[in-house]
Amino acid sequence: MRATGKFDDARVKRELFPVSTFALFFGVFAVFTTVQMVMIGQVIDYRSLPLGNVVAVLASWAAAALGCTVATGLVIRHYYQKPLEEVAAAARQVAAGDFSVYLAPRHPLDKTTHLDVLCLDFNKMVEELGSIETLKTDFFSNVSHEIKTPLAVIQNNAELLQQPRLSPAQRQDCLAAILQSTRRLSSLITNMLKLNKLEKQVIQPLPQSYDVCAQLCECALQFEDQWEKKQIDFAADLEDRCTLTADAGLLELVWTNLLSNAVKFTPEGGRVRLVEHSDRDSLTVTVSDTGCGMDRATQERIFDKFYQGDTSHATEGNGLGLALVRRILELSDGTVTVQSTPGQGSTFTVRLPRDILREETQP
Repeated sequence: MRATGKFDDARVKRELFPVSTFALFFGVFAVFTTVQMVMIGQVIDYRSLPLGNVVAVLASWAAAALGCTVATGLVIRHYYQKPLEEVAAAARQVAAGDFSVYLAPRHPLDKTTHLDVLCLDFNKMVEELGSIETLKTDFFSNVSHEIKTPLAVIQNNAELLQQPRLSPAQRQDCLAAILQSTRRLSSLITNMLKLNKLEKQVIQPLPQSYDVCAQLCECALQFEDQWEKKQIDFAADLEDRCTLTADAGLLELVWTNLLSNAVKFTPEGGRVRLVEHSDRDSLTVTVSDTGCGMDRATQERIFDKFYQGDTSHATEGNGLGLALVRRILELSDGTVTVQSTPGQGSTFTVRLPRDILREETQP
């Protein structure tokens, strides 16, 4: 939507062309005429001229000054004042919450002026503000939903526990549901705080040298009970040792989240593979599974906060794990990519650059 409406701001106390501008032009013409007459040797004594001639001279100066003032005012108003009034009116619309405002550049690209650049920058600013507003709205909506769901489970089961005729088994089921929901709330709040600190760079990576292969083994063993329960064929292909200079605590979150998703989305009897290798340029870690997979649209949004492509596992997570993974790798100068096919599984690939990698081999 283009900015519309007449600009009429009571805060403007002084016009661009006050009386002083007319006086300036009048003085310039008077001095210019006098200097010109002196240069050609014709000094005029205005005291000896008839009053009518003096008035005529003054009137000519006044007319020339008035004409220059009006002409300059029209030019300035057309090329500068009016565009600035449009920018001011558009800024008011944005301040009122309208992020559809658009200021059209006044010249083609090959004749761009400072005002055109101002319009382009203003449009970019409005676009970013609109995106931030959308993200904020989605964020509050998602947070409200993620908090409301476990709270509803806790409330319902707590009300069931008040019934005196519940069997011991039913009471245990209610308690288990309450504990699961409280853990989910705790995980949600913890991840939100971590992600917020990472995005604001309150948490800065503290690089240290450590064996990333040993870390990957420790992270994988945390899910041993889960993959055995689901009879998942888990295999790891790791180097004997690879020393990485990075923040071990942050990267542990990366490996844990990727492995947790792989085990969670892999059905019983499926396969999960953890592969690590390094070369002179980079360290690469891949986590692949034979789970439900993702379509192209889901892959494009999988790293967004609170997004969960497979709603059947919504109760097992909060949609912040992969957002944490991406943010941590951004701070570590690394990358994460995903390749997936619906019904065949997914492969997440993490790459860390050479400048934080130092390889060692066991003697």
